[in-house]
Amino acid sequence: MKRELVIVLDFGGQYNQLVARRVRENNVYCEIYSYKTDLAKIKALNPKGIILTGGPNSCYEADSPSCSKALFEMGIPVLGLCYGAQVMMHVLGGKVERAKVREYGKTEVEVDSTSALFHNVAEKTICWMSHFDYISKTAPGFQITAHTADCPVAAAECAGRALYAIQFHPEVLHTQEGSKMLCNFVRGVCGCAGDWKMDFFVANTIKSIRETVGNGKVLCALSGGVDSSVAAVMLSKAVGSQLTCVFVDHGLLRKNEGDEVEAVFGPEGAYDLNFIRINAEERFYHKLAGVEEPEEKRKIIGEEFIRVFEEEAKKIGAVDFLVQGTIYPDVVESGLGGESAVIKSHHNVGGLPDYVDFKEILEPLRDLFKDEVRKAGLEMGIPENLVYRQPFPGPGLGIRIIGEVTADKVRMVQDADAIYREEIANAGLEGNVGQYFAGLTNMRSVGVMGDERTYDYAVALRAVNTVDFMTAEAAEIPYEVLQKVMSRIINEVKGVNRVMYDLTSKPPGTIEFE
Repeated sequence: MKRELVIVLDFGGQYNQLVARRVRENNVYCEIYSYKTDLAKIKALNPKGIILTGGPNSCYEADSPSCSKALFEMGIPVLGLCYGAQVMMHVLGGKVERAKVREYGKTEVEVDSTSALFHNVAEKTICWMSHFDYISKTAPGFQITAHTADCPVAAAECAGRALYAIQFHPEVLHTQEGSKMLCNFVRGVCGCAGDWKMDFFVANTIKSIRETVGNGKVLCALSGGVDSSVAAVMLSKAVGSQLTCVFVDHGLLRKNEGDEVEAVFGPEGAYDLNFIRINAEERFYHKLAGVEEPEEKRKIIGEEFIRVFEEEAKKIGAVDFLVQGTIYPDVVESGLGGESAVIKSHHNVGGLPDYVDFKEILEPLRDLFKDEVRKAGLEMGIPENLVYRQPFPGPGLGIRIIGEVTADKVRMVQDADAIYREEIANAGLEGNVGQYFAGLTNMRSVGVMGDERTYDYAVALRAVNTVDFMTAEAAEIPYEVLQKVMSRIINEVKGVNRVMYDLTSKPPGTIEFE
């Protein structure tokens, strides 16, 4: 069965990943490409539909991101969102100008026609606006299909050419019927069958791995986290004894996690893996000594990971492939796949050292979001307690410690994090919070314990709710739970005298604390 594809052309919008995620919710595979992508490549991809994202520019200004008129003449349905809608109008002969009244936030949109895009959508519906330009004149052949009190062209279409433009953002949850609109485009206008499901992905990925690897030997970077665990089991099903899993305990794991990983994947565990544990704490601490900048820490940890794998590969013998648990948000946040700025380097995406002693790197989960990775794990029979464990970054606590990493700081954040996770569980909140952990700030302040003055560190507690890990809101942890966590951390963790709660959403922050 041939996979159907919808592509997102990224014009620098902050929601580009979310657009792709919403398409996939309709069981249609979706990838993100830069607006600069050559038209010949787009044709070769043979997409069923194209979506143009928002962006921060004005399309009528010189050097603003744009696209060729030929894009709209390929006979492929195109949906423009916000800036993407304005680009469509501008390129096809309409007019875009600075609006007299800007629109931001939740806005009532009135639907003016029986457009296929608004099938089963209410005549008046709340949508998320974010624009200072507006479409003052539609391109020839386009019909206005929706408006607001201040925006005469909230949506327009040329149905005969399957071209659709909407000024608002259907991909965000604030647009009440946005998912319905995107479904109407993907399944209705584009005619996608919606048969891209996880069993299809797993079966085809395992088949592809077998074909790629052949008789080669494979080394898997196993951290014990969700992503690398799913990748390891997938490779095990694909190539069996040709796979060796190397678990590098870099001393930056959660409390007791090294032993827990070994218990699951080691000789006494449930999986038939060639499992090797490398205890490299001192090696990593030495490399990180004196380093404070988070991006530099990521790169150091990433490079040292590769060096350890190379050394282990030489002991094993010739190794042809390195497997990593890279997932799609890692790819996008590393500046690949679209027009997004580099948010942070990931040691398994684009941040690899110049010299890597393997023929090829395999990333079987590279196209999946976190919740899709979990579905893949369940599809392969991995127990729920492993699949739904708390996410943990490849660089580990190295990026949950602000400033220089030392063994003593690692001990502080390990102990604080263990208390936090224990109390979340005791309060019955585990399934109600997307991700939660403790980070160590680089701030020290005066405190009083007993009758003595202290000058110790502050711990920051982080908890967010998210579906796709591309956007997130701070979770509302009950005050009494936070109070108990605070009291235990200050009483039980030596070197800490303050506890704070991080309320920052993503964006503008990241989920990780660094």
